[in-house]
Amino acid sequence: MARISYASRETVPARLQHLYDGMATYGPFASLVGAMAHRPPIFEHIFGMLTDLRDEGVLPRRYLELGLVAVSKVNACDYCVAHHSPFLTIEGVSPAGVEAILDYQEHPEFDAVDKLVVEYAIKVSNDFNRVRDSMFERLSEHFSEKQIVELTWRIALCGAFNRFNDVLQLDIEQEALAKIA
Repeated sequence: MARISYASRETVPARLQHLYDGMATYGPFASLVGAMAHRPPIFEHIFGMLTDLRDEGVLPRRYLELGLVAVSKVNACDYCVAHHSPFLTIEGVSPAGVEAILDYQEHPEFDAVDKLVVEYAIKVSNDFNRVRDSMFERLSEHFSEKQIVELTWRIALCGAFNRFNDVLQLDIEQEALAKIA
């Protein structure tokens, strides 16, 4: 059970209600949206940024979801794993493959780029102050600087979401649970 209540759409300033509505198209994130809606500046900037990034589509969805699920698995965030695993299955990774994502080196469903993204997500999460130039050389073979920046930011931001969701014990929405069942 969540440690806080969830703010409703009506409690959000009128100028931000479009973001509340827009997050409904992002996925079943009502608990997260309702939690962040308590603070309009956080709500506006986080969800405004996420919808802008989604609309621009600079980073292929498969790599984004590999990074997000990997960091969420590293941090044992059930909320984020439940929400992002279905997106990863849409991108062609089986449920068993999602479950074994941290065993990326021998993962039969991953190509070299997939493995690199998971390795990078783990490094950004666990060893961020020791990421070597060789990692960026490898990333640069497959991604533009814009994509590397977005991938890094989204992995780091997901780590923050993992902590936010777990500390506040946000409820996993039934729709998200149904997608992973």
